[in-house]
Amino acid sequence: MNAAVHPNHHPLKARRVEFDLSNSPLHWIPNDPFASHAINGINLLLPAGEFWFCRVFNKALPYVTDPILRSDVQGFIRQEAIHARAHASAQEFLHAHGMNTEEVLQRVTWLFEEFLGDAPLGISALKLKALEKPWLILRVGIIATIEHFTGVLGQWSLDNTSWDLADPVVADLFRWHLAEEVEHRTVAFDLFEHLCQNQLGFYISRQALMAAVFPLFLYFLASTGRNLARQGSDDESLKIGRQSLLRLILRMETVGRKTENVPTLSFLTLATIRWISPKFNPIDEGDTQQALDYFAKSPAVQAIKTH
Repeated sequence: MNAAVHPNHHPLKARRVEFDLSNSPLHWIPNDPFASHAINGINLLLPAGEFWFCRVFNKALPYVTDPILRSDVQGFIRQEAIHARAHASAQEFLHAHGMNTEEVLQRVTWLFEEFLGDAPLGISALKLKALEKPWLILRVGIIATIEHFTGVLGQWSLDNTSWDLADPVVADLFRWHLAEEVEHRTVAFDLFEHLCQNQLGFYISRQALMAAVFPLFLYFLASTGRNLARQGSDDESLKIGRQSLLRLILRMETVGRKTENVPTLSFLTLATIRWISPKFNPIDEGDTQQALDYFAKSPAVQAIKTH
């Protein structure tokens, strides 16, 4: 579905929020080091990934002929740039708690700046004029696939109540970000569809991309969380750090069901299955009004109005 005919369409707004995490604990979800480390690890993935989103979408803008979609893409870029800066600041929060992030950041930087950079797969010999647009469209498709998860996780966070007992600043950081993911959940999908040659190619390519992105998404989520847990000073964190990635991924199910502090593996799997439908559209994956309602009570968003 084109952005111009989304019934709930509205212009995207960049909210220049700030978060003071200086008094926030490393285990910001009480009595749950597993969930705390898993979600803290996302701070290591987002800045490089979201700045990469911005670079790719800026390159795609000249190919966008629909004015409403073009406006949405520009709004998406502005929001993602602020997300990246906010989570880059949150990396300092991890450093303040003694976490060494260099190993993870090197891996993530290589992925987004080299492997998924302008030279296809990081191979300079493939940086050819003939491959420039297909490689751009493929990268837009990867972003659309990733954005499916950020969108459904955004809705999950809006429905979540367990974080009400967590550190309010860290919780607001993630809830604000995820609410904006709900707000702009259709943009990457619409852009990918707009750039594809036909509906069959669009459908087949997005299924192939999901087959690659879903396991990589789980891998990075588990591996970054484990990396932080290994540096912990408490017995439970060290135990988490010794577990295999597969066991940690499966543990999301038990922890999610017991505490609701993290989404369950079955929740993410069902979201992936919905993507398979030819009728799939991310407009059906979230509630925009619920996201707007969160902005109306977010401490960080409301603080903008007082400055």
